[in-house]
Amino acid sequence: MAGMAKAVTLLDVAKRAGVSVATASKALNNRGDVSSATRERVTEVAKTLGFAPNELARSLLVGRSSTVGILTSDLDGRFALPILIAVEDACGTGELSVFLCDARGDEESEQHHLRALLSRRVDGIIVVGSRTEARPPLGHNLPVPVVYAYAPSDDPNDVSLVTDNVGGAVLAVRHLVSRGRRHIAHITGDRGYVAANDRVLGMNQALADAGLPLCGDVMFSEWSERWGREATAKLLSEHPEVDAVFAGSDQIARGVVDALHAAGRAVPEDVAVMGYDNWEVLATNSDPALTTIDLNLELLGREAAGYLLQAIDGQTLLPGVRHVPARVITREST
Repeated sequence: MAGMAKAVTLLDVAKRAGVSVATASKALNNRGDVSSATRERVTEVAKTLGFAPNELARSLLVGRSSTVGILTSDLDGRFALPILIAVEDACGTGELSVFLCDARGDEESEQHHLRALLSRRVDGIIVVGSRTEARPPLGHNLPVPVVYAYAPSDDPNDVSLVTDNVGGAVLAVRHLVSRGRRHIAHITGDRGYVAANDRVLGMNQALADAGLPLCGDVMFSEWSERWGREATAKLLSEHPEVDAVFAGSDQIARGVVDALHAAGRAVPEDVAVMGYDNWEVLATNSDPALTTIDLNLELLGREAAGYLLQAIDGQTLLPGVRHVPARVITREST
């Protein structure tokens, strides 16, 4: 078409920089046998000329596509989303493009997305779960490295990163004890969740370390504000001495606060309330705002991306499950 500018080629860059085409290619792809001065000169010329390399050709040259896949079953989930954003940010820093696929909890759809990602020659895959329960691996002997985030693989030979629910519960109880609380109760969610049981383990460990018994029994049910209200009313009738409630989620904690207000108990003067998850829209809009345990999901995402990048670079990763530490976010409820 008349007037259309001719695309800049690698030959144009090589001529302007005064090097061979092979040297220009090595310089632009960070390969060896090229001095730093030559690499800088070629790179500067490429920028000046507006050289856009053919990415497919480049991938064939260096053996990589500079893309990674993220496979999730919880694209809209409040746990998965911070992880996904952190992974994408970390990959972007490494100048990698990201393909995001949502299997929506369907195994057949997950395998379809896996085949699609492999057909695009991605350099690696991060699998982001919606719950902390272990899940089956994507497959065995895959041609690219895979890292599992939030939901671990049940294959001990895989690399998985998960939140430390046991350690988070220890932090929660220690925080309440440090505030002088001695009659600590626990209201939590579904007994069938690994996260709920891990938090009970951590709570019992911290209470034992402090030489304190649990106030009443662990109260399991649904992850809801309604359950928090119902359980608190029952707790107050059976254990009026309670001076702190460690809730298994921020939703439950909101219900606990409502029930305490309705019973004429001041928060935190009479009863301190500790949440879990740091769901900010709930925690910061509670009255008072909730002290809670933050899962450090952004850190989990960054570390998952970091491990994947190491594997892509050829480093051998030690298999197994790695726990990302939680942290206390202190607000007015304690």
